[in-house]
Amino acid sequence: MRLMIDFWVYLATLTGVIPSHSVRLFLYRHLFRMKIGENTSIHWLARFNKPSGIEIGHNSIIGNDAFLDGRFSRTWKKGELHLLGYLRDFFSPAVRPVVIGNNVSIAGEVRIYTMQHDIDDPGFREIGAPVVIDDYVVIGTRVTVLPGVHIGYGAVVASGAVVTHDVEPYSLVGGVPAAHIRYRAKDMRYTLKFARAFQ
Repeated sequence: MRLMIDFWVYLATLTGVIPSHSVRLFLYRHLFRMKIGENTSIHWLARFNKPSGIEIGHNSIIGNDAFLDGRFSRTWKKGELHLLGYLRDFFSPAVRPVVIGNNVSIAGEVRIYTMQHDIDDPGFREIGAPVVIDDYVVIGTRVTVLPGVHIGYGAVVASGAVVTHDVEPYSLVGGVPAAHIRYRAKDMRYTLKFARAFQ
């Protein structure tokens, strides 16, 4: 099973190299089962771990070389067939652990994680929590967002920050770990629409 999942992730990675925005979006939506809104652009070399676990709203931008982790922690019921469960979760997920809103600008080389290892667990088990990014959020270059974070409406994350806790609406945060710097103006009327043919 692991081999199939790894191959699927490999195919999604190859899709990021295709020099056509339209073709990439078509494959992400229909082959990899990502939920992607209208006029949203995903720039080249973006990578995904379990792409079907990702939902992106309308008029949003995912920058080049971004990494989005669509995995979630699952508890198997007694007697449940893992293979069927994995296939169902892969092609028609009941949960989408990464939810990105409308008019969200995510710059290049951003990393968004939904899973991590518990360093205090004797078996180094994986634990996870969803990431929610509300409308009109701006995330700068090389930001890392860790599992369980909710970034509120209109918030801004400065380049290079590591987001370990929720970010309140309209707050500009920066640093490692990210901390509040100031508030952003609340009047936002813009609509993002940015897609280059070969990017």
